[in-house]
Amino acid sequence: MSRIGKKIITLPSAVTLKVTADNVEVKGPKGTLNVGYDPAISVSIDTNVVTLSRTSDEKDIRAKHGLYRALINSAVIGVTDGYSKKLDIVGVGYRAELKGKFLYMAVGYSHPVYFKAPDHVKVEVPVPTQIVVSGIDKQLVGQVAAKIRAIREPEPYKGKGIKYDTEVVRRKAGKTASR
Repeated sequence: MSRIGKKIITLPSAVTLKVTADNVEVKGPKGTLNVGYDPAISVSIDTNVVTLSRTSDEKDIRAKHGLYRALINSAVIGVTDGYSKKLDIVGVGYRAELKGKFLYMAVGYSHPVYFKAPDHVKVEVPVPTQIVVSGIDKQLVGQVAAKIRAIREPEPYKGKGIKYDTEVVRRKAGKTASR
């Protein structure tokens, strides 16, 4: 039995779960998310507890058991608390600014870089050297944050670029002077 798949999901009082043949709809105070799942996995709801079980012990179904439990749990957390990723901009003259729906960044290129986030994701710039990406969909928030980071990844010599706030950039020594 899957260790993650057999864990129960406890629903907060503000969250409702609706199960159809191949879809789970999770509604909460922050919004609604739909999670598709394999019909070989059965989802059962008892008052505030959701349990997932599988119908057979085939290898691919065993693998999906924990996956769908984690996806549904992430949706429950997303509609109650939401997810956010913080990005730091490091470098002299590197900055970000929000202009309407576009994120304007000056990150060392000869031109400014514009980035438009999807509708379901909120991008904020509390200070010019920090970007906060937030939303209810964990996967979408992570994907948008990764796309912003890919615009100028941190380099190992001076550490300049866009990095996650928890990321540690491994530094390399520069060239040594000739003797």
